[in-house]
Amino acid sequence: MIIKTPKLTVVGAGPGDEELITIKAIKAIKSADVILYDALINESLLKYASENVELIFVGKRKGCYAFQQEQINDLIVTKAKEKGHVVRLKGGDPFIFGRGAEEIDYVRQFGLETYVVPGISSALAVPAYQGIPLTKRGSSESFWVVTATTKDHALSNDVALAAKSTATVVILMGMHKLGEIVKTFYAENKRNTPVAIIQNGTRENEKVGFGTIRNIQQVVNEQELTSPAIIIIGDVVQERAILDSIRREVVQE
Repeated sequence: MIIKTPKLTVVGAGPGDEELITIKAIKAIKSADVILYDALINESLLKYASENVELIFVGKRKGCYAFQQEQINDLIVTKAKEKGHVVRLKGGDPFIFGRGAEEIDYVRQFGLETYVVPGISSALAVPAYQGIPLTKRGSSESFWVVTATTKDHALSNDVALAAKSTATVVILMGMHKLGEIVKTFYAENKRNTPVAIIQNGTRENEKVGFGTIRNIQQVVNEQELTSPAIIIIGDVVQERAILDSIRREVVQE
């Protein structure tokens, strides 16, 4: 009987398009004895797993948790000691609002080897797929990536700080806080600042809405945009048409 070393590899699955995953991530999936995966991953990536792998969905859908975080932590340890290599497959990059570091911190106390495979973050890739540069000379010299909701479910104070800056602001997990976000930017006299909201970014069912702080809530209602979506606020949003036309010209050539 082969005794396998209990280990955890936290793997970033990328933003949604199944081709936006690294070779190293695919290798980790192939070598896994158990895969714990989230709701935001593209499940077509599971085709790379071995026939004998145990697949466990531990994500959240429509406000319903399959497992609480504490249960996930314990499950990783249990499965690693039972079967060997556990891959924790997370959307985007697991160290950007993905709780990957928390899971590694927890399991190390039980003697597991721990590894991470970075992923392409949705905060970067989703705007890029729509031709939106997060930075561009003359429009934005920096960008903020902010989660809208704190641990106690309040709007993050960093949103207000970001609104005071001239930077591009990328807000994750913010659709249910959109009204508060709009008020925050209104308070900084930025009602005419361009906004893009991208739902299911990089996937075939991607939906996009464009507007300004003044009318973005109306755009969301008209186009029936919902989570999961990314909110991009800043002058770079209006650069999208130019980039899109350049991209089309390159493809046609």
